[in-house]
Amino acid sequence: MKKFIKNSFICLSVILMASCSKSSLYWDGDFGYVGDEKYTDYGENPFINTAEQPISTFSIDADGGAYSNMRRFMNQGQLPPKEAVRIEEYLNYFTFDYVEPSGNENVSIETELSTCPWNQDHYLLRIGLKGKTLDLNNLPASNYVFLIDVSGSMNSSDKLGILKAGFKRMVDVLGSNDRIAIVTYAGAEKVVLQSTSCNEKDKIKKAIDKLGASGSTAGAKGITTAYEIAQQNFITGGNNRIILGTDGDFNVGISSQEELVQLIETKRDNGIYLTVLGVGTGNLNESMMEQIADHGNGNYEYIDNVKQIEKVFVNERLKFYAVAKDCKNQVTFNPEMVIQYRLIGYENRILNQQDFENDTVDAGDLGSSQTVTALYELVMTDATVALPVGTFDFRYKMPNETQSRLLTHNINSAKVAVENSSENQRFAAAVTGFGLILKQSAYKGNVNKQMVLDLANGAKTFDPFDYRAEFCELANYLP
Repeated sequence: MKKFIKNSFICLSVILMASCSKSSLYWDGDFGYVGDEKYTDYGENPFINTAEQPISTFSIDADGGAYSNMRRFMNQGQLPPKEAVRIEEYLNYFTFDYVEPSGNENVSIETELSTCPWNQDHYLLRIGLKGKTLDLNNLPASNYVFLIDVSGSMNSSDKLGILKAGFKRMVDVLGSNDRIAIVTYAGAEKVVLQSTSCNEKDKIKKAIDKLGASGSTAGAKGITTAYEIAQQNFITGGNNRIILGTDGDFNVGISSQEELVQLIETKRDNGIYLTVLGVGTGNLNESMMEQIADHGNGNYEYIDNVKQIEKVFVNERLKFYAVAKDCKNQVTFNPEMVIQYRLIGYENRILNQQDFENDTVDAGDLGSSQTVTALYELVMTDATVALPVGTFDFRYKMPNETQSRLLTHNINSAKVAVENSSENQRFAAAVTGFGLILKQSAYKGNVNKQMVLDLANGAKTFDPFDYRAEFCELANYLP
């Protein structure tokens, strides 16, 4: 890991950011930015009175991009702008130690209730989901299209350079049943490599090596061409996915966020998934990339260093294989046990109550072995009777099905002190507290750096790739 600068420098960055005028921190009224980087400010979910609205409905979010983007800022001696902090993506950057699904289901569910470390009068409810783990040695055949931005803004080692390294690393681990096509776009789109068997790894890597960057950015044309090629080579029952690598600086043709989202929405019902990889600094349009992924049956990741390449393309490559789609969560709280509740994060994933049973409403997708975590902060009654806290309903579709299935889980009221809770609970609380600090949250209570470190350092037994240990290093540099 790149060496962090000292705490005092980070504090100076915060002071300098705070001293800027409002116009320098916001773009077009809706986006926050650093330099020309663009982020959407979704605000924060409030506390809701259970007696008035007992049901909470939201889509899963399997992205992790906000976390690695934050790490990039901290490695450069800055804190991220609060608009860039999405706590759900901090949580879902990590794989938690959740049980495998059982029976014929592709998703498992668990819940846990503990005291809230940053407000002694409140409680934390954790909901954990895990996608079925596929056998690495017996994976479905894959049809990949690498869609790569080669416009002039991508001409640097931390943009096109890091994408080329990542895609070549991915080629190394793919099998003989897998295929790759490469589409690039700058002023116009170009098919660099027709769909090619991964038996020809050298041919694919040479095509990647030849890529260079120049010109303007006609991203919409590239997207359309990539979907056409993916459809032409569609593998029934296989893994069909476009992986888009870009800084999001589209400036030719369809280029507004709204228009691009509409374009992606027309493509998402054809069984082709989308992964968006953000790269670079200075002109990063993170807002656009996150929304394109969310509306295109996909996920968004930010690639900030070589270690992140290994995480996305190798260590967690099973996430490219969707095992559940249109995943929706609905919690019905018991007003005899819960006075108020607040969903932490997921602000841009809230659904209407009626959307839960509507199979035409799009929602997030879950990859193989992937875990998703959500936390609610609760204000609870003094009830001494052991009544359920509520019911968690989860609805999802199998990858090749159009009708959803329902899983129901009763949330029991067995409360424990957070220090006596599971490592999953304590680490989730640590990551959430970390996010509340960076978000400058109105709901952060008395959370501080030492609280985050104490929770996280005692919850690292499950850490197969040392990502939790790295988090503890980052937390040391909180203000």
